[in-house]
This record gives sequence, structure tokens and C-alpha cells, in this order.
Amino acid sequence: MRSVHFSRIVPLLGVALAVMVASPISAQNTAVTPAPFQQDRHEDFVAEAQQGGIECLLMGDSITDWWRRAGLLVYVEHFEPLSCANFGIAGDRTQGVLWRMQNGELDGYSPKLMMLMIGTNNLSGRTTAPNTPDEIAMGVTAIVTTFRRTFPDAKVLLLGVFPRGADPTNPYREPIRQINELIDDLDDGEYVHFMDIGDRLLEPDGSISVEVMADGLHPTTRGYEIWAEAVMPTFRKLMGAN
Repeated sequence: MRSVHFSRIVPLLGVALAVMVASPISAQNTAVTPAPFQQDRHEDFVAEAQQGGIECLLMGDSITDWWRRAGLLVYVEHFEPLSCANFGIAGDRTQGVLWRMQNGELDGYSPKLMMLMIGTNNLSGRTTAPNTPDEIAMGVTAIVTTFRRTFPDAKVLLLGVFPRGADPTNPYREPIRQINELIDDLDDGEYVHFMDIGDRLLEPDGSISVEVMADGLHPTTRGYEIWAEAVMPTFRKLMGAN
């Protein structure tokens, strides 16, 4: 089991627990305040969940959602045979994932594993101010806590937020690095496993090529291939599928 920086992770876990009991803390940090998002798609996911048979769950925003688009053939090859469900929604943030989890998307099945990546949209606020890396890490912690409380025997493959912006000096790069440094501490070596595969998406000079992310944010088919190549050995091991 890896060594955990408790001085940094304990405050995050405290906030996650506070969310579960509707602490006033959540009102100060929008990243941990559950908020409805794209309810039509949410209802579709709830209906899918109620059918049962989901062994693994992919949860996140557009980067996960678009396994259905640029990543479709890669998804069919690697994830579909494992009875996975993709509950990613483009544009979602930590608060949307929390709300969706608390309103039916975790009901009706008992997964072995969730692969989670969320947080990049929290850095660019729409109707609210952007969140800080600390706030986003608290949101991620609340999501992991919610999942683990619901499925105590399941595993979590927690991915670092992917690098953003083609140029290595893009202003999103540093807050993403900070988020990943914080959520790395959620790795307990047993149930929660952190992987940061962002470097595999970068060129030697730190840039992101259009062959990997055409817009500097969303993976191309090649980007999804790199993602699958990086995670599938660990993914299958955590599912007991090897």
C-alpha cells in the first residue's frame, strides 16, 4: 500500500463527508454542491442502470462521453466486452456528477469498477465562477466517497485530468497539475487507484498535437487509443478480468 499524505487528504475527506450530511461548507464551494445537469440524459442513464448487468462504469464529462464518438471503435474493442456503461455527459462538472449519482445513476446494479475523470469544466465557469484546484479536488473526493459508500467492495480507477491547451504554456496546465497532485492522495493502494496518463498525450516539448487532440481538449481516435493502451492492463486487473 502506498504512503498517503494525510495532512493534505484528511481535509478533502472531511469535506466529502460534510457533503453527505448537507453541511454549510457545501454552499461555499460549488464543486461539492450537487446540481442537476442535462436531466434528459440523466434519465436515460437511470433507465439503463435499472436494467442491471453493469460491471464497470465510466463517469465524467465530454472527454468520457465522446468514447461514443471519436473513441467508439476503441470502446467497442476494449470496454464493451466487459459490460461497461458510459455515463459521461459533455459539459459536466463535479457537482453534476454528484447530483446524478445521488439521483439514481448508481441504482439497480453492482459494478466492480468505476473509471472516473472529472474537473476540467470546473476551471471554466458558465453560470458560476470557476472553481479553484482545491475546490475541484474536494468535489472529486466527494464523488469517490459517494461511490465507495454505495459500493464498498468496488474499485475506483481515478484518472488525472488530462492536459488542456495545445501549447505547454496554456494557463489551464498549472491548475490541472495542482488538481492531479491533490487527488493523487486519494489512492489507497487497495480500493482507489490513481493514474495520471497525461504525459502520454503530450509531445516531447509538452505540446499536444492535433493528431491526439484536435482542439487541445478532446481526444481524437488516436487519443482514445493512447488512453486505452495506457489504462487497460490496470482496468482489467482491477476488474479481475485478466
